[in-house]
Amino acid sequence: MTIGTGTRMRRPAALAATAGIVLSTGFLAAAPARATASAPSASAPSVSAQGAYAMNAATGRTLFGKAADTELRTGSTTKIMTALVVLSQRNVNLDRKVKIKKEYTDYVIDPNTHELRYSSAKLILGDSMKVRDLLYGLLLPSGCDAAYALADTYGSGPTTAQRTKSFIAKMNSKARELGLTHTHFDSFDGVSNGKNHASPRDLAKLAGVALKNKTFKTVVGTKKYDDMQSYRPGGGTHAMAAWENTNTLLNTYRGAIGVKTGSGPEAKFCLVFAATRNGRTVVGTVLADTSVDARLEDAKKILDHGFAQRG
Repeated sequence: MTIGTGTRMRRPAALAATAGIVLSTGFLAAAPARATASAPSASAPSVSAQGAYAMNAATGRTLFGKAADTELRTGSTTKIMTALVVLSQRNVNLDRKVKIKKEYTDYVIDPNTHELRYSSAKLILGDSMKVRDLLYGLLLPSGCDAAYALADTYGSGPTTAQRTKSFIAKMNSKARELGLTHTHFDSFDGVSNGKNHASPRDLAKLAGVALKNKTFKTVVGTKKYDDMQSYRPGGGTHAMAAWENTNTLLNTYRGAIGVKTGSGPEAKFCLVFAATRNGRTVVGTVLADTSVDARLEDAKKILDHGFAQRG
């Protein structure tokens, strides 16, 4: 598992249009072009990601596709659904304080080396934090400890294990509700037992829905957050280091508004991204890319391609 992504690992219908048939004489005979709904145009960029997809957020129109419906590991992009399930709770109170338990802080530490094994928001044992701040800790530094705290808080049951299991069930229920037929979650943070997966198209659709939530959109569009408060049991607060967003697209692409990074030995390098220009929003995904730099460059190429198209 790669520290900083919060995952051990995770888990299209793009067909090129036929432009003609080469005859034995070497001439090109014209043939009708046929393109599927997710087929990239002739000018579509080449990307190194195993799977990728982009759509117009307002209309749902496909703008780019590569293995768009192939099920791939998702890494910490899983946390988009974690946040959406929390924000979908009826009358959710973002100022509710959640006590930080030993289970959460121990979870991100390797018991043998005592070093970080999963990405962390560096929550302070015994303190309490507002749900609003935990969402920032979940989505900016990709804190698996923050994910644990939220899952335990918003799951159902008498024990932590039952509540987190219940929360994961809510994640899968939300996926079914949204029609994400190539998506399944087995964890609340992307640290998977091998069954955490989604397709590029599904993740883009999920992000499009999540971005309609004002709180989610604000959080994932934040480059740096230092307004969090960690409340001590006896009063007062602990100072915490600022959380910086792992999504560097926000700093390098004009109009970028989110969304979430992910990575790991099986998921490789993932990015769910979105940008708005001239009142038009493009949402997309790259999964199983070759490096941090490659996922960023692929996202930029796909966004450029999306904005260059009409509709």
